[in-house]
Amino acid sequence: MPPTSPASRLVAGAARARLRPLGLRRRGQSRLWLDDHGWWLGLVEFPSPSWSQGSGLHVGAMWLWQDVEHFAFHLSERLSGTEDYRSDEQFAAVAEDLALRAETQVQKLRHQFPDVQSVARYLAVQPVRRGWFWEPWHAGVAAALVGDVAVAQERFATVLEEEPVAPWMESAQQTVRELRGMVRDRSAIRAWALSSITSCRERLRLTGYDKELLIT
Repeated sequence: MPPTSPASRLVAGAARARLRPLGLRRRGQSRLWLDDHGWWLGLVEFPSPSWSQGSGLHVGAMWLWQDVEHFAFHLSERLSGTEDYRSDEQFAAVAEDLALRAETQVQKLRHQFPDVQSVARYLAVQPVRRGWFWEPWHAGVAAALVGDVAVAQERFATVLEEEPVAPWMESAQQTVRELRGMVRDRSAIRAWALSSITSCRERLRLTGYDKELLIT
């Protein structure tokens, strides 16, 4: 294993002091920290530049009803560009500032999205942007979960209007066709979401949640 760089060491220490007390967990030895809410993840990333030592800050959310095997920022905000490492003294202050900003943003996301209803409301009022395939997909799923049939149908229609250019798009559109067929049956939608969330959590090797508590 290569030695840890001074910048990575300082970022890890600052993040551990600020984020671990909130219950976040570091993903292995990476610069990614997870705030696990069962059906969604808060993601805190301290990206490292490829050309030098240093760090930025990227915080967001991932909705786990999209059954994938990689972490994804479905909602995100880049809170800092890259800050370069020049010395331990200089970068310790940078790392502390990044960790403090991460702590603040994590608490903001927790307050903003306490349940599926809050996510559905947020996504329903976002403008539809052509070419941003997953935005209406997630908005439709969230609306279906809370019984907002009109919004779910509208967002699903937007997804199906996109010309599929890859197998993953065809698969996602097929899922939407299936969801449209059950959109008035919240029990069926919830069962689908539970199955997808459980599978996604297994793929991402996330543990610690009772299946019945995955959707709130």
